[in-house]
Amino acid sequence: MKLRGNYFLTQKEDVRGEESVSANLLVRSGMIKKVGSGIYVFLPFGLRVLKNIENVVRDEMNAICSNELVMPSILPEDVYSKSGRVKTFGDDMFHLFDRYGRRYVLGPTHEEMFVEVAKDVIQSHKDMPLSLYQIANKYRDEPRSRYGLIRTREFIMKDAYTFDKDEEGLAISYQKMFDAYHRIFHRLGIQYEVVRADTGAMGGSLSEEFQAICDIGEDGLAICNNCHYATNIEICECVNQNVKNIDKKLKKQLLYTPNVGTIQDLYEQYKIEPKNTVKTLLYKVDDKLYAFLIRGDRELNETKISKLLHANEVIMATALEDEQVTNAQVGFAGPIGLDIPIIIDNEVLSMKNFLVGANRTNYHYINVNLDDFSYVQAADIRLISEGDFCPRCGHRLIFKKGIEIGNTFKLGTKYSESLGLYYTDQDNKLKPVVMGCYGIGIARILAAYVEQHHDNNGIIFSKDLAPYEVAIVIVNVKDETQVSLAEKIYNELENSGKKILLDNRELRAGVKFKDMDLIGIPKRITVGRKASDGIVEYKDRTSTDVLEVKINEIFNML
Repeated sequence: MKLRGNYFLTQKEDVRGEESVSANLLVRSGMIKKVGSGIYVFLPFGLRVLKNIENVVRDEMNAICSNELVMPSILPEDVYSKSGRVKTFGDDMFHLFDRYGRRYVLGPTHEEMFVEVAKDVIQSHKDMPLSLYQIANKYRDEPRSRYGLIRTREFIMKDAYTFDKDEEGLAISYQKMFDAYHRIFHRLGIQYEVVRADTGAMGGSLSEEFQAICDIGEDGLAICNNCHYATNIEICECVNQNVKNIDKKLKKQLLYTPNVGTIQDLYEQYKIEPKNTVKTLLYKVDDKLYAFLIRGDRELNETKISKLLHANEVIMATALEDEQVTNAQVGFAGPIGLDIPIIIDNEVLSMKNFLVGANRTNYHYINVNLDDFSYVQAADIRLISEGDFCPRCGHRLIFKKGIEIGNTFKLGTKYSESLGLYYTDQDNKLKPVVMGCYGIGIARILAAYVEQHHDNNGIIFSKDLAPYEVAIVIVNVKDETQVSLAEKIYNELENSGKKILLDNRELRAGVKFKDMDLIGIPKRITVGRKASDGIVEYKDRTSTDVLEVKINEIFNML
């Protein structure tokens, strides 16, 4: 491609309103353009990079015999009603009506439609295994679009689905896809971790995420460097330290604590350590109020609560509900005398002589023990903390942040049963198809890659991802010798199959150099004043060295 006469635009200054490095660089380099909250145009150079990512993904999907198709974006709402996911997605789903008043949605995901397509070809056990995939746009009404391409309202995704007759077949299909994902991210040059995750709205028995390690990642990851255990902190199992509590149980006492409503207040005014307190948190779980008890310096894990109680909705009680149950101001809730189900964290089981709220404004109880109140269950309901013990080997966990760029789910029969996807087995009995689901965020990969591969001058693309492998820069476009030599190099490299960019704009050489660095072209050839001697300059994007090379040697170097 020759730059003059084609669409190419860069910006010298940082972009206002873009809070991530990747969004800033992608806009500045003319890869994308923001047109609304969470809505971006992929400009010509950005589209080329996106297609390069898609090609790697497509290569590996085709290699495991997954069949490509494309689903529509506008779908009848009743497809999602049958699977119960209109309520699950809630406000995240875009709704619309046609001229006859019929209800439609913009597809947030396509499990239901893939089931409908599979129905046409799966009749018996002989029709499986089957694997289908697409690369298409998805739509979700994000309440807070942020970080450029990382969280958007319209996004490009590869989603694949496997169909098997039993769990054994699913295990084989799942492993094939899992291995393909590893190959994809290795080829793309992404630094990532695979972590266990919550199945969430997708359902199923297993969810694993491919997380690109990045400081701005929205997902917290708990990782053990000893045994390589890795998981999303939302579902990380908490292992309590085996400490013998030899303290003698004391008798509880009422303590006057005016103007104290938080654990921090108790520490500042009464020097009571947070680890010696137990806080009582009131939540509505599917419209039923519960009290959850955790150590004062810990955080409650709503994902674990949802799993424990098989709940659809877990929300904190309102101030009014809190006061009605405790007969006290917010901040003084405690388990003693509380007339709702109480669930305590496993860690509380080993505590003695701790402080709790007294369900009385301005009062707490000190020296409280487990026999001072009743509870219905003890469970792991807290959020893991950095430095806690690995549940596999006992070493300390470290925290990292990640951007979810891929996920794999063992869906089981959730969608096949709700949507009527059955087959006849060898004994002519009707059974539900066992499904797997696998996603890759195509645009997210671009953002994650830029977050991991950049410097002060711009993006650093690999040759496989770069919009062009080589940039040829003409120092003086009015010099016929320079132009002629640059054209010769351009034509020969293009004929050899390489993706070449010729910067023939009438601009200063320094401006052109900065642009080529900004857009991340891996290799640069500069045709300048020594063109008449058959000598050009060669520079690699990641190096500060500039080499003078004879024209007949440049082709070997590339």
